[in-house]
Amino acid sequence: MRTTAFTLIGSLLLTLTSIGRPYLKTSNDTSKLRDEDVVDTASRAKLISRQFSFTEGASVDKKGNVFFTDQNNNKIWEYDTNGKLTLFMDSTGRSNGMYFDRKGNLVTCADEHDELWSISPKKRIEVILTNYQGHRLNGPNDLWIDDKGGIYFTDPYYQRPWWDRKTPDIKEQCVYYLSKGSKDPIQMISDLQQPNGIVGTPDGKYLYVADIKGNKTYRYAIGKDAGLTNKQLVIDQGSDGMTLDEKGNIYLTGRGVTVYNPAGKKIAHIDIPEKWTANLCFGGKNKDDLFITASEGIYIIHMKVQGVE
Repeated sequence: MRTTAFTLIGSLLLTLTSIGRPYLKTSNDTSKLRDEDVVDTASRAKLISRQFSFTEGASVDKKGNVFFTDQNNNKIWEYDTNGKLTLFMDSTGRSNGMYFDRKGNLVTCADEHDELWSISPKKRIEVILTNYQGHRLNGPNDLWIDDKGGIYFTDPYYQRPWWDRKTPDIKEQCVYYLSKGSKDPIQMISDLQQPNGIVGTPDGKYLYVADIKGNKTYRYAIGKDAGLTNKQLVIDQGSDGMTLDEKGNIYLTGRGVTVYNPAGKKIAHIDIPEKWTANLCFGGKNKDDLFITASEGIYIIHMKVQGVE
């Protein structure tokens, strides 16, 4: 009886001390997340514009302005935090995936000649990579920049109508790492069928890579030397572009947007009325608006979480 009594008293005290204390979900506590925890289920993605050929490369600057590409038309556009859409740059090397570095330069996968470019805020272009060991790259597709300024990028082969070749120089479709200031990328992953979307965690500990042809998404541990170890299958779904939110949830693209928690459990889906959803990022002044590039259109939807890029 004394054991039962002490158990009841302990339970009562635990309940009382818990009253008024909020339950905080973190990136390590998302097992109970549902779609309504990341997005209002009554909301629908809002069309901003459908004046493009094929939208890609969504990337956000420090202020929350979003930049994206109209790859087939060889342009980069800006959608600012006030909702204004303007042409940022023409003749962009057929840029695809993009990411801002710490200095505010827009680093792009310029696959017209299979290069990496850095575009300054004043639109000055610097070609930072042209080849791998003397071989033309397959077609840099997406990238993520770590705290050291090093660039992880995917290099699948998609035949482009603007190319003067019909076969790749490099047989494998790989993930590479380019150290800051280097001209010699290191081949990091070579066992995927067709790597595409890529994103790292804000603490720099993990890298997510989507194998779009293999229909899988993997997580790798990032070492101090930028090496990748401990490959883990996280999600049985591939992706084009991808992003993360503050809770560590993973946003995959393709047929709309599908959201998974860090354990790989599906928690939400956002329908997009287009043939293909290619890329996305969080933008806006508070980085809680999910900006989505999808075929000829661009969309936005307000979220209950914030982005981390």
